[in-house]
Amino acid sequence: MTENWLLERAWLGDPGGAVAEGVLVEVEDGRFASVQEGVRELPRDAHRLAGLTVPGLANCHSHAFHRALRGRTQRERGTFWTWRGQMYDAAARLDPDLYYDLARATYREMLATGFTSVGEFHYLHHGPGGRRYDNPNVMGLALVEAARDVGIRIALLDTCYVAAGIGRPPEGVQARFSDGDANAWASRLERFEYVEDDEVVLGTAVHSVRAVPRAQIGVVAAWAEAHEAPLHVHLSEQVAENEACLAAYGATPTEVLDVAGALGPRTTVVHATHLTGRDIAALGGASAYACFCPTTERDLGDGTGPSLRLRDAGARLTLGTDSHAVVDAFEEMRAVELDERLAARSRGHWTSAELLVAATADGHASLGFPDAGRIEVGARADLVTLDVASPRTAGTGATVETAVFAAGAADVVHVVAGGRVVATRGQHREIGRELETAVTDLWGRP
Repeated sequence: MTENWLLERAWLGDPGGAVAEGVLVEVEDGRFASVQEGVRELPRDAHRLAGLTVPGLANCHSHAFHRALRGRTQRERGTFWTWRGQMYDAAARLDPDLYYDLARATYREMLATGFTSVGEFHYLHHGPGGRRYDNPNVMGLALVEAARDVGIRIALLDTCYVAAGIGRPPEGVQARFSDGDANAWASRLERFEYVEDDEVVLGTAVHSVRAVPRAQIGVVAAWAEAHEAPLHVHLSEQVAENEACLAAYGATPTEVLDVAGALGPRTTVVHATHLTGRDIAALGGASAYACFCPTTERDLGDGTGPSLRLRDAGARLTLGTDSHAVVDAFEEMRAVELDERLAARSRGHWTSAELLVAATADGHASLGFPDAGRIEVGARADLVTLDVASPRTAGTGATVETAVFAAGAADVVHVVAGGRVVATRGQHREIGRELETAVTDLWGRP
């Protein structure tokens, strides 16, 4: 199938942030066949996209079922740990059908805000009490099918989670997360049967050094290496995690991962909030990705991570919406820079172009889609178009700064993923109704 679009203005990946005008893109079989700048007249067979267009965005850290917590966990005071109890309440209510419904609605919200790929950090594997479903991967398949049905690319990051804490067996709803040990996790993953295509990546994750014993982390890392799969891990999100790890192993979580062979160029560490200088050097030396989720990290009171020091050491920044307290890639991008300004009491640490690279090309690459996140010949044809005349963006000049520091999710008017139109502004109310139904169904269950 061939589709052509004339982009009024587009950022094509220029590191200096230059925006091109009159960009004609020709799409064949879901990829850019040609990209031509300076086109003034609309060709007869092309569709005009007015506004500012950027490549598709990558949501590199998602827990789809957390979307049901929005507006609820914000009602009370507390910490990450009190929030976690409310999250476990939601996890206890899910079955494959409801998981599909909630994920489908959540992925539609992501598409409507410009995300064309999602990394789903999936650990809700089994039934209540840890009961095995007839198909032990049915919960993961629900996520894959939800993504396919709405047109978002997915890296299913199947997560090993076998302990409540270091030296403690699973407790309560955590029985739904655990395969027993990492070898059983790997055995289940080998039996994951789905229709393979280039829209789905089967990746891996270590939930954290709290949830996977040190001696078993290497099993997950070896599976990822053997299958050339992404490997993601929650890292040093909480000071308490670091303290427990030091008490048990005499090492930081980063050092534990390093010794276990879990750090490398396909590794993404999520949050990476409380790091030592040696941790930062190890992550940079491994050319790992560091996925920051600022809106969630703010919501949970986690703290702000050392994004600049990680970048300068050689790590690559990516972004995620994690708990979906907010689903807005533009808010995540600018938050990285604004948090650094608060910490340093000075401005201008990340350029808008650098933050867009994190949200596009580097984000997709970290999920196993290295040919996405660019508007160039041969890349996957993903286009996100912003309204540059909204109350937020009017008068900004339609620059990369417009996208990063002025625009928000509500300014996304048109989204193309793999050459297909997957979201338009006119669908927002419909998506809202779908979310309302799925969230209400979850909380209506005992």
